[in-house]
Amino acid sequence: VRHPTSVIDLILQRLPWTLGLVGVSLLISFVLGTLAGALLAWPGSPRSLKAVLPIFLTLSPIPYFMLAFFVVLLFAITLAWFPIAGASRVGTIYEGWDLARVWDIVRHSFLPALSIVLSQVGFWALGMRGMMVTTAGEDYVTLAQMRGLSPTRIFGQYAMRNAMLPQLTSLALALSLIVSGVILVEYIFRYPGMGSLLFDAIALFDYFTIYGVVLVLILFVASATLILDLVYPLIDPRVRRTV
Repeated sequence: VRHPTSVIDLILQRLPWTLGLVGVSLLISFVLGTLAGALLAWPGSPRSLKAVLPIFLTLSPIPYFMLAFFVVLLFAITLAWFPIAGASRVGTIYEGWDLARVWDIVRHSFLPALSIVLSQVGFWALGMRGMMVTTAGEDYVTLAQMRGLSPTRIFGQYAMRNAMLPQLTSLALALSLIVSGVILVEYIFRYPGMGSLLFDAIALFDYFTIYGVVLVLILFVASATLILDLVYPLIDPRVRRTV
């Protein structure tokens, strides 16, 4: 449809935007949700966390695009703190990278990133909380407590480190979102990422662009699972192969 522009050129133009938006948003939600879920299940954690978690659990079943409409209404229209759409100010031409350009991109990316984070934090927190409840009752945690180790060391090195293994597996599978993007979120905000590229290709019956985006998605999922297999022995020595 965009002849003579090739599919690989379109993907290379859009891929960095999606890597920056969805990749950073996914990592932020993973870190916040995993840490919050671990603290909720650990004795002695602040009680204020128990009041925050229901809010994120309520938001997690809401689709990305519904949260996108909400944050646009609140922060872009009512409060007018952030721009409604786009990736940079219309009519502005930047020469190279400077602080003004970075700040402009961050301001335009904040609302789509916020909608993704709000929808994902509750999912990661709930999964981590369930794993921490199970891990806290294991014999090695009890033994570490009997040895008089500090609660911080027991929490980080013994309990949380083992409870994170299923979380990392889910993270590797969720990394596919980096390529496909949150299609409707990118379309709502007119963000020039892979999601909006795929949406436009489907609307225009541009099959070759669809094939290219799906191929890159498959490569990213395969690479993410391969990296996970290589990282697992560093996190959990029990899965190492010995000769």
